[in-house]
This record gives sequence, structure tokens and C-alpha cells, in this order.
Amino acid sequence: MEPSSQGPSAAFSTDGWLLETRHGNVEMRGRTALMGVLNVTPDSFSDGGKYLKPGEAIAHGVRLAEEGADIIDIGGESTRPGARPVSVEEESERVIPVIRELRRALSIPLSIDTCKAEVAKRALDEGVDIINDVSALRMDPKMALLAAAERVPVVLMHMQGTPDIMQQRPHYQNVVEEVKEFLRSRVQFALEKGIDSSRIIVDPGIGFGKELHHNLALLRALPALGSLGQPLLVGVSRKTFIGKLLGRAGPKERLEGSLAAAVMAVVGGAHMIRAHDVRESGRALRIADAIRYGEVEVRGEKK
Repeated sequence: MEPSSQGPSAAFSTDGWLLETRHGNVEMRGRTALMGVLNVTPDSFSDGGKYLKPGEAIAHGVRLAEEGADIIDIGGESTRPGARPVSVEEESERVIPVIRELRRALSIPLSIDTCKAEVAKRALDEGVDIINDVSALRMDPKMALLAAAERVPVVLMHMQGTPDIMQQRPHYQNVVEEVKEFLRSRVQFALEKGIDSSRIIVDPGIGFGKELHHNLALLRALPALGSLGQPLLVGVSRKTFIGKLLGRAGPKERLEGSLAAAVMAVVGGAHMIRAHDVRESGRALRIADAIRYGEVEVRGEKK
């Protein structure tokens, strides 16, 4: 299939972006979009196993939408530090039944969190709208061609190494410049493969092959990453660096720290936040957006 200039895209204005998808627009003009996390895995760092059963995962996905998520990001392979890869079939068996039912139940965009083109293709066929690839199109050579042919938005994330080894002494000479250059090069790669620039979102990969000081430096430097000219997604929810700053707090004890980091990311220029705690994050982002942009629309939070 030949790539086309028509299809879902992101339009930029002075106050943000409007991302068009097959199942509606994601508004990032004058507000920060919120991506809700749905891990259909037995071993994710924060909620591994909690939503492994399809029924529980579907119910949680619906709940995230009701709490105000603009996008539901569904993943079937853990990318926590030390995680081992799973097969295409195993990953598909976890996510496809959930995607199928969520697509019937929800009208908002869905995202597939995968590095495998075959899993992404099956997910797109079931109604997924966005590909979230933590490898930035590096792990599967077919992924870029798929995204181009399907004309869907793609998230390109920075990660040093792979999940199984990424936290084994990550090292940078200048983390901000290296992450920025990496993302710039991956955007160029995506363009060369036929993905329109209006469909590319970048993510600095907080916690992916980074120590505490690397994460903090990147969060301080978000305006520099914003100069890449693409919508900026930031995921800080419940991550280890927050636990360290809060005295070795476990994932379930990191809500306040996650909200503080998310608000700072918004102030730094993030256009989208990826979070586990959608209701709480949405309320925090409402305040951050009011400060950042002035008047904002009230989020569609259902109570």
C-alpha cells in the first residue's frame, strides 16, 4: 500500500496541536491531552496482572474513558526494567480481545503500545488509531512502513538499550542533547519512510535507560525538546525516579509525585501526558492548563 498525504494528522497553531485520528480528534490546543494506561500484562511495574483477564481490562478501559482519558493506550508486553520480550502470538492474545470490545464500547481513540508490526497491524484492524512504539521504529523494520501505509499517528520514544538491560548503568555525555538528537534522527527516519510529519509525536522516554538525574534533566529541558516541532508526549506516572525522591515509595505510593511531575511537564511544554491515575491527573492538568493557557474548557470528566 502506498503512503498518502490524506488521513489522520496533527495541525499546529500557536497554542498547541489538534491530532486527527480515525475515531475522533485529540485536542491539544489550549489544553493538555491525557493518555490513560491499560496494561494487559502479568508483569508491568505498576499494575502487572491486575488487568490480565480480558473482562477486567475492558472494564478498566471503560472506566479510564469515563474518568476523562482522551486516549486509551493498550499494551500487552511489559517494558519495565528487566522485562523479557514475548511472542507476537502471546502479545496478540492479550490485547486483541480487549481492543475489540473497547472499540465497540468507546468512541475515543485507542493506542497500541507495541514494538511489533504484526501486533500493531492486528490492533489497527480492530480499530486502534495510534501506534505507540517505545523503540521509535527500531525493533521491527516493518513498523514504519505499516504506519505510513495505514496513515496513523505514531509515537517515537527515546530508550537507551532495551527493557531487559536499559537500567544497567545507563550513561550519557549530555542527556538532553543526546535525547534531542536521537528524536530528531528518528523523526527524519519516519519522514523518509513516508510518515507525514503531522502524524509524528515524540516522547523523551522518562525512566527508559535513565538514572534519576537524567530524568530530572530531561524534565527541566522539555522546552528544548519542544523545539523539534512535534507534539510532545511525557510519561512520568508512578515511575521509579518518583519513588526514589519520595524515600523509596512503591508504585502505589507515588500518586502525589506523579501529579507534581506531570504538572511540571505541562509547564515545560508537554502536549500530552500518559498516566495510570486518569481522574486525578485530569484534575491536576486542568489547573496546570488554566495557568499555562488562561481560560480553558472544562474537561469531559464524568462523575
